[in-house]
Amino acid sequence: MPLVQMLRPTLPILIGASLMLSLSMGLRQSLGIFLQPLTHDVGISVTQFTLAIAVQNLAWGFLQPLAGAFTVRYGFRTIMMVGALLYIAGLTLMAGAQGFVSVMLGAGVLIGMSLACTAAAIAMSVAARAVPAVVRSTVLGIVSAAGSLGALLSAPIGQMLNEGYGWRTGLAGFVILSLALLPAAWFAGRVDKVPLPPRASDDIADTSAAVATKIAFGNASFVVMTCAYFVCGMQLVFITTHLPSYLLICGMDPMLSAQTLGVIGGFNVLGSLFFGWAGGRWNKLALLGGIYVFRSLALGWYFMLPPSPATTLLFGAIMGFLWLGVGPLVAGAVAEMFGLQWQAMIQGLAFMSHQLGSFVGAYGGGLIYDALGSYTLAWRIGVSVGLAAGIIQVAFALIRPTRPPLVATA
Repeated sequence: MPLVQMLRPTLPILIGASLMLSLSMGLRQSLGIFLQPLTHDVGISVTQFTLAIAVQNLAWGFLQPLAGAFTVRYGFRTIMMVGALLYIAGLTLMAGAQGFVSVMLGAGVLIGMSLACTAAAIAMSVAARAVPAVVRSTVLGIVSAAGSLGALLSAPIGQMLNEGYGWRTGLAGFVILSLALLPAAWFAGRVDKVPLPPRASDDIADTSAAVATKIAFGNASFVVMTCAYFVCGMQLVFITTHLPSYLLICGMDPMLSAQTLGVIGGFNVLGSLFFGWAGGRWNKLALLGGIYVFRSLALGWYFMLPPSPATTLLFGAIMGFLWLGVGPLVAGAVAEMFGLQWQAMIQGLAFMSHQLGSFVGAYGGGLIYDALGSYTLAWRIGVSVGLAAGIIQVAFALIRPTRPPLVATA
């Protein structure tokens, strides 16, 4: 049966999940555009701004398992609608910021809470439940790819408004874009009416959240994946938070940072599609390790060279291809190991590690820059730790594979 025909009954759900993911991730990834003008205007330091972004990532990460568990009790639609309202409130508060407290509450706490309800773990769990297992990895790649378009749209819009009318107008534009989260979450919430498929003998269904958590952390493959996920968050949030500042310091055109974030968003589409397809055919955890290794090599190559428009855009293309490809791989691996009922919560448990890394990437990068006046030590740490994590992930994945890809047995 053709893929489109197979998915037709669930298209509203998948489109809603894709749009929700696109907006929540795209707007969040573009906040670094406002770092320099906002900090200068309201009189806060780079470290304080990056602390707010770091708190956002911690709130997102530590509330993600809770949001995932709540979807089992209250349904996906309720959780996603609450998340959409929190996102709108956070951007509104940030746009009207007069000092550090409002930046922390808006960009940090409220948007962080929202992301736990609207971003990758929830969107991927919605998509995984909506489709048959035989096409799950491919569909997760498609949803992740569609979710990548947000940065392609929001970064250039935010930068144009920022340059033409000021950073407050740029953030007001983001508030308007975020309103579309409400209908997206509503349509994605139709997944609550989709019954769970018959479970495999080793799926963890009909159990409590505490038991599911204990089983997850008793699985060595999951633990290694979770630890390596730390590096993923550290590298990506370092780039989204500090690349605009780095390019400005190097005397580059401010629009280049927005163009680069847009290129990352565009190549996210290709990477998500590829790794969604590849995850249905090869070891998902080994592919994850490969992504971390190649990302680290790209980081080292770019920061060792003097930046130029050409190298910066090429760097954005490489990183974009390797960016959200982790989404379908992590979601697919969790579904393979533990089934669908507790997928959102267990994926959230792994994501806590990712967000601890994000905290280090955002706040640690700011601390290093304020202390040394340079990002050199920060990117060197990111490259070294990334290479180590990627190599360990690949090696362990080959020693302890999870279930074979479903297409291999279809």
